[in-house]
Amino acid sequence: MDPTAFEAYRRTPAARAGLLRLLIGSAVVAIFWMAGTAAALVGGGYIHARWLASSGAGVPDGGVMRDFITTPTGVLTALASFAGIWLGVWVAMRLVHREPLAALIGNSRRVSWPSFAKGLAAVAITSLLSEILLYLLHPGIERSSIALSSWLLFLAPIVLLALLQTSSEELLFRGYLTRGLAGRFRSPLVWGLVPLLLFTSMHWSPASSLAINLSVLFSIFAFALVLLATVYATGNLGAAFGAHLGNNLFGFLLISHQQSYDAFALFKASPLEAAGWTGTDALLIAATGLAASGLTALLLLHPRSPLRLAADLGKRPAEDAAPQPA
Repeated sequence: MDPTAFEAYRRTPAARAGLLRLLIGSAVVAIFWMAGTAAALVGGGYIHARWLASSGAGVPDGGVMRDFITTPTGVLTALASFAGIWLGVWVAMRLVHREPLAALIGNSRRVSWPSFAKGLAAVAITSLLSEILLYLLHPGIERSSIALSSWLLFLAPIVLLALLQTSSEELLFRGYLTRGLAGRFRSPLVWGLVPLLLFTSMHWSPASSLAINLSVLFSIFAFALVLLATVYATGNLGAAFGAHLGNNLFGFLLISHQQSYDAFALFKASPLEAAGWTGTDALLIAATGLAASGLTALLLLHPRSPLRLAADLGKRPAEDAAPQPA
């Protein structure tokens, strides 16, 4: 891939690109993220507990908070809590780095919507193919209890809140951390691998077996690597926004493999938290994830693909110019 777009994307004023600033900024983001999550989930859990008490339902076996998170309101609240990342990154960029938030979006300082659409379309294709492979591996898709009218009613809120959640993660892991480290370090083993490992580790599920966890983390790492490749090729977060949104919408709205996020899915497949998955199944799940990510990369980056991404080479303000890191 041509590095021109990423070299422009990573270039930051030397006085604002120090490692100490990045650590302080990351701490700021973490504080806002945790505060937003606590405010949303604790507040929502409290209201849910009061509702259970008033209705005489009693305390569920798994506890009030766990029961709340699995409800439609709980899912929406969990997605809304990611607004803390956007706010935290904005504060870090303005107060710590003295740069506009738009500098993280791309070289043109705005989302590349053509790249967004291509990323969304590519993942829609590969998600469908991977779901067929998973069905062949472990048949058992059933219609969920949500009525079609309710599904249509919640469609717009779910799409908007899923966009909030996925874009916030891309802003932090493929934008803020990647750009910040790339402005200080030349090696992709630093600016690429560190954010990838942090992002992947967030998806560990205590409810799943070790083998399933490892296979899922491998698949997520492969997908995140493709998202990073789109930023490298374009110098813009647009494709990563669209691809990540497409991936999550497929699980939120169509076929869910997670019990904690299946409140709005039209269909439910065998949950990954359930017992009965073997080591061979885990290997095949990992292989399916790798194949889907590889196909996504081909669709978005291959020169002959109709969905090939274009580089964002937009002009940067003169005061932002700075020497490349040594």
